[in-house]
Amino acid sequence: MKNFIKPLLATRLIALACLGFSLTVQADTMKPQAVDRIDIQQYAGRWYEIAHLPMYFQRNCIGNTTADYTVNSDQTIGVLNSCHTTTGKIIASQGRAYPQNPGMSKLKVSFLPAGLRWLPFTKGDYWVLRVDSEYQVALIGGPSHKYLWVLSKNPDLDEATYQSYLETARQYGYDLKNLIKTPQQ
Repeated sequence: MKNFIKPLLATRLIALACLGFSLTVQADTMKPQAVDRIDIQQYAGRWYEIAHLPMYFQRNCIGNTTADYTVNSDQTIGVLNSCHTTTGKIIASQGRAYPQNPGMSKLKVSFLPAGLRWLPFTKGDYWVLRVDSEYQVALIGGPSHKYLWVLSKNPDLDEATYQSYLETARQYGYDLKNLIKTPQQ
């Protein structure tokens, strides 16, 4: 009986230690939080994708990925995403973003045809998690950790700024091991 109790006790101690480590790691990360407010007029314009987490709808994109945002008269945001494929073809997708908070930093985006955008569960979260005061660099994600983009108003972003934005993503609990850096020419 004694030989059985020691391994059982050791297993429980290891489990408790692992649980304590897990709680400590989780305490160092926060849930993604959108900034309180953005100036949508300053935010509008062309953004270059610097990096993103892999996702199905970008599976054919290999570089030169951009997002063009325009402010509509009804305060929705027009979205035009485009990229180059391996064959050199440019593919584009047009959508609309709908504000979810007064500060315009939480949006729901749909790329369905206009007549189908009313359907529930057809819009993705687009939260501005961080943006600099000059609206030159932004970190975009959502309440889940499924999507993440680092965007810049310029096709090149210095390494120190890039790493700073990645650190913000890590603090929000994003796993960056599959992050894809986007070539821009």
